[in-house]
Amino acid sequence: MLLQDLGYALRQLRRAPGYAIAAIATLALSVGIATAVFCVIDAVVLQPLPYAQPSRIVDFDTHSGAGGYIQPASWPSYLDERNQAKSFQALAGYFRWRESAAETPAGPAVLQVVRASSNFFDVFGVPPMLGRGFLPGEEQTGKNDVVVLGYDAWMKHFNGSRNVIGTAVRLDGHTYTIVGVMPAGFRFPLNTRDGLYMPVHLDVATWMTTRGGHWLRTVGRLKDGVSVEQAQADMQHIFANIGKAYPDTDGGRTVRLQALSQAIDQQSRGPLWVLLGAVLAVLAIGCVNIAGLLLSRGVKRQREMAMRVAIGAGRIRLLRQMFTEGLLLAVAGAGGGVLLAWSVLDLMRAFLIKALQRGADIHLNWTVLGASVALAVVASLAASLYPALKLSSVDPNTALRAGGSAGTGRGEHRLRAGFVITQVALTLVLLVVAGLLMRVVTRYRYVDLGYDPAHILAVDLHVAPVRYDGRDVVADFYKPLLERVSHIPGVRAAGLIDMLPIESSGSNRDVHIAGQPPYPKDTEMLAETRMVSPGYFNVFGLSMRAGRPLSPALDQSSNKAPTVLVNQAFVSEFLPQGMGGSTPKLDDAKNPDEYTQIVGATGDVRQDLRQKPLAEMDYLIDEIPPAQRSATLSAMVLVVRANGDPHQLIEPLRQALHVVDPTVPFDFPRTMTDVVNDELVFDRMVGWLFGIFASMALLLALVGLYGLVSHEVEQGTRDIGIRMALGATRQSVLGMVLGRVAWMLVAGSAAGLVLAIVARKLIGIVIYFDAQKESGNFVAIAVLLVVAGLLAALIPARRAASIEPMQALRAE
Repeated sequence: MLLQDLGYALRQLRRAPGYAIAAIATLALSVGIATAVFCVIDAVVLQPLPYAQPSRIVDFDTHSGAGGYIQPASWPSYLDERNQAKSFQALAGYFRWRESAAETPAGPAVLQVVRASSNFFDVFGVPPMLGRGFLPGEEQTGKNDVVVLGYDAWMKHFNGSRNVIGTAVRLDGHTYTIVGVMPAGFRFPLNTRDGLYMPVHLDVATWMTTRGGHWLRTVGRLKDGVSVEQAQADMQHIFANIGKAYPDTDGGRTVRLQALSQAIDQQSRGPLWVLLGAVLAVLAIGCVNIAGLLLSRGVKRQREMAMRVAIGAGRIRLLRQMFTEGLLLAVAGAGGGVLLAWSVLDLMRAFLIKALQRGADIHLNWTVLGASVALAVVASLAASLYPALKLSSVDPNTALRAGGSAGTGRGEHRLRAGFVITQVALTLVLLVVAGLLMRVVTRYRYVDLGYDPAHILAVDLHVAPVRYDGRDVVADFYKPLLERVSHIPGVRAAGLIDMLPIESSGSNRDVHIAGQPPYPKDTEMLAETRMVSPGYFNVFGLSMRAGRPLSPALDQSSNKAPTVLVNQAFVSEFLPQGMGGSTPKLDDAKNPDEYTQIVGATGDVRQDLRQKPLAEMDYLIDEIPPAQRSATLSAMVLVVRANGDPHQLIEPLRQALHVVDPTVPFDFPRTMTDVVNDELVFDRMVGWLFGIFASMALLLALVGLYGLVSHEVEQGTRDIGIRMALGATRQSVLGMVLGRVAWMLVAGSAAGLVLAIVARKLIGIVIYFDAQKESGNFVAIAVLLVVAGLLAALIPARRAASIEPMQALRAE
């Protein structure tokens, strides 16, 4: 019987290819998109972190006492915390500051380096797959020339050789011994790519001794039986003690502990759950569409089922037949959905890796695959349940007498109208959210950065400090490079900066203007600091607003005070009266006799896309003492302004770099537009997905509406013929059909607007909106949706108006 049912179902679908394609495509689209998002949520939210007992690992969120800025630990403060803490099995410090140039068996490469305390791997409880981790005390100078390779770096750059243990690798010109290789899947931070790990190894020795330098992040593993709350109380007590002992550098600092799993991708978890809600809305629209298709199909087959009942078919037999057809649609839809999900994840991979810390872990796994198939089956069978029950309980005498009037009852009309209203309401909510997201992303993409990003190209430079020991890296490398680059055809200006705007969070320092009264103790006055070459200002088109520009000829002198150039935000915050004709000075709090001279002010460059320009001080690289230059300036960014397309400069830049120093890796350049897009990658991904969901929902709703009106016209042919025979005009028939469609669209739009307002707190996880301020935009979207729905219904409505009365009355 099952084989008979399958064969019959295949013949039925083959006889109605339009219905079959519409149902399978609807199911594939709905299930495919749902599967892709389920995979993302499974990898990012549901799967445990790739560490031993991850629930016992906690992240430290530390802030300064004045101003509440995020402020990591200094090395001496971290040692105090580690020695005094009683709640932790291991408390490690780490930082990932800059990438390093590596000489590997596979050739020169730029690798991400995580520098950490010697107990770093103890926190995660994951032993190396080859060799060992760090030994106690290996963060000490002279003992810290060892590295542990991440699995990806080992496979990609060391050819996966198991003989790598004990061999040497050169990083930034220094020689290190490889002592271990971590297993596949281990990464920390989780967004580390092509990474390796080394004990704390700093070229600037003062960072290890001063308490004023806050650069070390902290992560810890709790002891057995210790809760996060107990550890929080322990660390608060320790921070208070350290603050009392060192009030100038640690006074008032606060700490908040949270499980590492909560800290990772914390910003993205809420939006991902909202995305899941959007996917479920699309899935609901798909199910409603399939139910509408099956219902319409069932009405057409009502006489067929009545005939089968009349010749002896039982209700169970008819139910099994209908469910077999639904199962066939489910299998075909699930297959298409799996292919679509795989394609979507593949297309989104670049987005996911950049946007989410665990983006590289996202793939189409067997668990989600099985759930998707089950979802397709359940959705299809649920959608076919009502038509199956209705058809299996049909009275053959009534159905055979109904003829062409089957399916025209008031109950059927209300049910089909309910389908349309539900689809329109859910579609409107998705359109509203997608519109808000697109507007926010567009606003950030076209925000005033203080410069034109399209024609600026940026290239990371990683110079091996040891290569320039005893030499001047500025005179021997950077200046010859800038000279050669500036003569490349198409280059308008070239310069250097240590931290690229938008991309790098930067560093800052306390500021006090000489002659001004001291700031209150609970006030932290900070300014961003950058190291630049004179050409940087020409690349970014920054004009002088006061004073003079930085000049090596004027500022590079051992007997002169250091000089800086500030921006307008600095002037507004620290010099409210303006610079006038003066040259203000910056005090050195520890050495009152030493000061820094402000020689001029330029326009603002936005350092962070989501903040207004911050106060900034730019130092000239030429003023760094020659003995410190190779260590301080080992990582810089070459910025170039092009006259035309900046991508045409890539190969000439590569050649210029390798002529000056062939040992410096050429990291692939990107425009500042690319940098802005990368900064918005998560927002773009969420907006892109919501746009896809809203487009799918709109398409499904319009197709469903078109099918509904077509079905009603087909079922109401005799009724329309009678009306026209009694004097109804074609215009009145057209108005009657479109009027019914219009009220369903208006009702659905109204329900959607109410739903959007009711769910504003949930939507606010993704994007905040003021319902009153946005009411005009919401109504505009609703009007456009109504217009689109009426256009979709116009073709079947015109078909109804063109019916010939005599032909309709003769038809059954």
